[in-house]
This record gives sequence, structure tokens and C-alpha cells, in this order.
Amino acid sequence: MSVLYKSEVEAVDAMAQSYAGLKSEIAKVIVGQEDVVKAVIISLFSNGHSLLVGVPGLAKTLLVSTIADVLDLDFKRIQFTPDLMPSDITGSEILDESRHFKFNKGPLFTNILLADEINRTPPKTQAALLEAMQERAVTVSGVRHSLPKPFFVLATQNPIEQEGTYPLPEAQLDRFMFNIPLDYPSYEEEVDVVKNTTSDEQYVLKNVLTGEQILAFQTLVRKIPIADNVLEYAVTLASKTRPNTAMATQEVNNYISWGAGPRASQYLVLGAKCHAAISGKYSPDKEDVQAIANYVLRHRIVRNYKAEAEGITEEQIIRKLF
Repeated sequence: MSVLYKSEVEAVDAMAQSYAGLKSEIAKVIVGQEDVVKAVIISLFSNGHSLLVGVPGLAKTLLVSTIADVLDLDFKRIQFTPDLMPSDITGSEILDESRHFKFNKGPLFTNILLADEINRTPPKTQAALLEAMQERAVTVSGVRHSLPKPFFVLATQNPIEQEGTYPLPEAQLDRFMFNIPLDYPSYEEEVDVVKNTTSDEQYVLKNVLTGEQILAFQTLVRKIPIADNVLEYAVTLASKTRPNTAMATQEVNNYISWGAGPRASQYLVLGAKCHAAISGKYSPDKEDVQAIANYVLRHRIVRNYKAEAEGITEEQIIRKLF
């Protein structure tokens, strides 16, 4: 196992401090939701995208715009609707005054993109977004246009009101590093939310990180050493979710029709490294893998009819794998 250089040790310390600074700035606007904020920042530092799943009114949009504010990054929001075309998000070729075609950039050309209600738009437009997430570029009229760095997509999905929606296929859900569930606030948190939002108090947010610093942290996360036994634990965890394979548990064979692929193992390792770094550790352990496992695996396993009939959730199955 390689040892972190002195400068990299300092870089990990700086990352932990930056995370603490981000958290305290975001808390000025967002009440509670600490786990959600932590998961979003981990996926950003790991150069992954996140899908936020929650009912309306849980401040998903506010959370994303607040994170963009404290990160000093360009932020755009696309409201996905059934009539949205791929060119509406990627941009299109237009004829300028001198009768030449020029590329007019769409809202995808930003650092942080909020894709609101991604399941409301047809598969063609979803595919255009998911291609951009994977390739970090868009192709229009045969010409490839690179997206700015860092590029980070936070998509939201509404779990209720499925009328007129186009659920994301499993293969496309796999592009998201994390699937983050948002829950209702506690009674005390809701009292604070209502107090803050019904008064005339204005919050001024400080920029905590620049785009260059985030890119440096994304590189640093990959350099963090991981012990072989922790890496093998992450791969084993993903392997256990695959029914009718050597490592599958009885629970998985009973309740899962499809398990997580190798991308899950990669994200478990990257997420664990980042979780360790923001917690002030220089190398991840099994607890770091477990801390992010639910976000990585919950959208990568497909329950069968038996699990749905018996009310067995993905979270319950994942917890038993530990």
C-alpha cells in the first residue's frame, strides 16, 4: 500500500476542512438533511452524478442552488417536461448574420446542472443528458463539444404521481453514482424551516471552494490509498447482490431479479475513499464502504415480485449484506 506524501496528507486535511466549511455555509439555508448534503458533496468530490428522490417541497432545488452558491460555480436548472427535445438541452446550430452556422450552447454547458424531474421527459431527451453525463461532451451535427470542468449533474425524481412519467431504465440509472433519498424533516426541523422561510431574514453565503480546487480534490480522491482487504470487501458487497451466483445470499436469491454491475464496485471504492477523507482519515476502512453502500446500491438492484408483495425494500436487503 503506497503512503501519502506530506503534501497529499495536507491536501486530505484541506479537503476535510473544506467539507466542514461547506457544511456550515449550507446549513445557513438548509435545515437538517445533513446526510443528503454529505452524500451530494461526496459524489461531487468523487466526480460522480447524483439522483435525488423525494416528494415535492423537500427543498431539493434549493439544496442544489445553495451548493452551487457556496462553490462559486456556474449553475443552471432545466425543468424536464414531456415536450422537451434533446436540442433544447444540448444546444443547436443556428445561422448567424454572416450566413454561417454557429453552435448555440444549451443549458448543459455549465458546472452544476439541476435536472428537475428527469422522469417527466421522453427517453430521447433523457438519453441526450445521460450521454453528456457519461462522455462529459455533447455531439451536435457530428461535431463534439466538451463540457466545462467540473461538470456535475444533480437530477431529481418524484417517487409519487407516476402519471405521464417515463421511468429511467436500469442501464441509465447506472450512470448515477448515488441515488439519494430525501425524507420529511423532523418536527423540530420543520418548525425551523417555517421560521426561516416566513421572515424577511436574508442570508449571505460565502464562496468556500473554486472549480480548480474541486478538480484538485477529484484527482486527490483517486490517489488515496486503500487496503486490499477493504477493496475486496467493496467488490464482495457488489458481488453478493447478484442472484444465482457463487456469492449471492439466500435473501438475494429470494428477492432480487437483477444485481449490481462492476460500476457499483468502482463507486463503492471511490465513495469510501472520499468519505474517509472528509472524515479526516487518510485511508478508508469497511465502515466507510458501509456508510455509502446504500446510495451506491439501491438503484442498481431490481427487486422481484415476491419482494414487492412482501414489502421488502432495497435498504433492508442491502443492510443484511453487511
